[in-house]
Amino acid sequence: MPHDHLSPSGHPYRADNDAPLTYWQTMEIAVRELLIEKGHITAEDVHAQIDAMDARSPAMGAAVVARAWTDADFKRQLLDDGSAACRDMGFDIGPMHLIALENTADIHNVVVCTLCSCYPRNLLGLPPDWYKSREYRSRTVREPRKVLAEFGLTLPDTVTVRVHDSTADMRYLVVPARPAGTEGLDADALAALVTRDSMIGVGIAKQPGA
Repeated sequence: MPHDHLSPSGHPYRADNDAPLTYWQTMEIAVRELLIEKGHITAEDVHAQIDAMDARSPAMGAAVVARAWTDADFKRQLLDDGSAACRDMGFDIGPMHLIALENTADIHNVVVCTLCSCYPRNLLGLPPDWYKSREYRSRTVREPRKVLAEFGLTLPDTVTVRVHDSTADMRYLVVPARPAGTEGLDADALAALVTRDSMIGVGIAKQPGA
């Protein structure tokens, strides 16, 4: 499934962005220009926020997961209040209500947004195109094991798969299981094993040396 939308060049297909503006796009432009005209913000403020959002990447989430793997107290805090734990690490996640989900030997969590593309952008950056696709949003709820298998993740029948639906007010971060044989690795080395897909739940953390 994740490779269904590739262009002939092998890159993800993206339709031309030359359609008429939607109602919400028009409204955003109008409100932004009005705020600038009234002096509440400047065009530079807007560009700075866009640059800050574009600079966010899964590396931020990976750092959170790596700390949870090595700090039991932090992991308890993360599972109890994901938003507060991330703020304590210095990450600006805004008003986002973040729920951390721990994958174990018995439970595998996977995240979807059935309505649109709600995603913890403040922590993981922009969502992949497949996450926003109608196919992923609908099929993950109906047949999660089949979807995971298409991502290359086949789970034993003994593992319970739980699907979590993000909303505009609530986002999820999957804490993948820590790979075996990583006891001697420091936080940076551990973070390098944490992939974007493993924090969505369609993958698992990489093995050392993989």
